[in-house]
Amino acid sequence: MSQNRILELPQQQVNNANPKIHELLESAQQKLGFIPNMYANMANAPHLLDTYLFGYDQFRNESGLTPAEQEVVLLTISRHNRCQYCVAAHSMLADNVSKVPPEVTLAIRDDTEIHDDKLRALNLFTHTLLEKHGWLDQSDLDAFLQAGYQQLHVLDILLAISVKTISNYANHLFATPVDDVFKSHEWQG
Repeated sequence: MSQNRILELPQQQVNNANPKIHELLESAQQKLGFIPNMYANMANAPHLLDTYLFGYDQFRNESGLTPAEQEVVLLTISRHNRCQYCVAAHSMLADNVSKVPPEVTLAIRDDTEIHDDKLRALNLFTHTLLEKHGWLDQSDLDAFLQAGYQQLHVLDILLAISVKTISNYANHLFATPVDDVFKSHEWQG
């Protein structure tokens, strides 16, 4: 899969004269220790980056999913959307922060079977929700619930799809280069 940069807008810097861009990037710098290339690109439309960051934080902090389950959802969406940047980022987070079993991360990246029953059901449900554009059958929901999830988790996954679509598509438009911190987890799709 070859990525071509479609948008020629420059990456924004923390010293930007626009106070909103400055605030968003300075906050990212303080929180993460660097400004991800994705943020620097999305900051061209600070309202876009602000919306993404708000939704992402809400998913991370308010969903009823564990950090490992959250990462499975985010990685599944990013792989489905073929976002090289986000697959690399979420693979690194899965391995080093969220503590997803390495074989699960690899299975999602390679689109092979996950042997953990509950995480497999979560991956399959997320993929099904994406494939069917929300038009689920009762059997799709029943299988998800039987794996131990709740109906409210469907809405949590919907939020994740929303924010990952923003970041995945922005990365496609910018052909965002993978940051050095994620390089060891690069993915070509």
